[in-house]
Amino acid sequence: MPHIAMPLRVMCSPAAAGPLRQALEKRTALPEVEFVHPQPGVPLAAEIAFISRDITGRSTKFEVTPETALYYEAMRHAPDLRWVHVHSAGADREIYQSLHARGVTITTSQGASDHVVAHTALAGVLALARRLPLLADAQRRHAWRPLLGELQPRDLAGQHAVIVGWGGIGQRIGAWLRMLGLEISVARYSSTPVEHARCTVAYGGLASLLPQADWLILACPLTDATRGLVDAAALDALPAHAMIVNVARGHVVDEAALVERLARGRLAGACLDVFQHEPLPPESPLWSMENIIVMPHSAGFSDGNAARVLEIFVDNLSRWAAGQPLRNRLVT
Repeated sequence: MPHIAMPLRVMCSPAAAGPLRQALEKRTALPEVEFVHPQPGVPLAAEIAFISRDITGRSTKFEVTPETALYYEAMRHAPDLRWVHVHSAGADREIYQSLHARGVTITTSQGASDHVVAHTALAGVLALARRLPLLADAQRRHAWRPLLGELQPRDLAGQHAVIVGWGGIGQRIGAWLRMLGLEISVARYSSTPVEHARCTVAYGGLASLLPQADWLILACPLTDATRGLVDAAALDALPAHAMIVNVARGHVVDEAALVERLARGRLAGACLDVFQHEPLPPESPLWSMENIIVMPHSAGFSDGNAARVLEIFVDNLSRWAAGQPLRNRLVT
């Protein structure tokens, strides 16, 4: 492997170094690896960077903490950096996009949290369907408020869910909703029919599915095709009883239009994990709306993710050392 410097220099957090070392010790074909950590004002001497969850911490795409910024700036100015692996399934943060434009290879941990995100989306459907936000509010007020009359929930069986995105997350959501008796339709990057779906369209055909939708579930990546996909016209095409679950990205939806329609009862409810700006500003009306679930971009959080992310990175490190193609490589 003459094109690879020895030892391999990998930037990671001190917290990730121990688990990484243990995982690498189980691999016999890897060359020696040296772990380095960024220091303020010192150029980073690393060819590879492993961005674990503890590095990003509470930072978002819009607000970066000083602890996270230390790593971002180290990568931005690292002369020898050739590859960055990210703990998340997406790589739409500015730092990764700029490094990719510079020629640095970016890989993600797509697949590591698919089932966790799908669990969250299903929980959102069930919580809204069974009016749990209303019941939780009544509990806080010590109010006995049975789900009778206009509060009576509709049967889920027989309802129609439109799922936007058909990767590992969307496929799991679809399978579980079908087990609950719902029909599904799918909007994805192509119109190739999805088995068991009532209808399958490309993203551009989403509008044709919405008038018959009881649920609009967003589980797609943020791309040129999905940015702003659910605009004011799309929201107006939904029936007034429809509800939205968004575990995709905030910029898939026109948030201002969504807020306006929820406020006047033009839509029945929403479970939202992602927003146009994160953290969601305290003054956002979404915080206090009835039948709205606000989550702090946590749909994919689970205590098993770190091990799954580590496995993907170590497998890719073996591929890197052998000159083989990497998994989950950013190509756009």
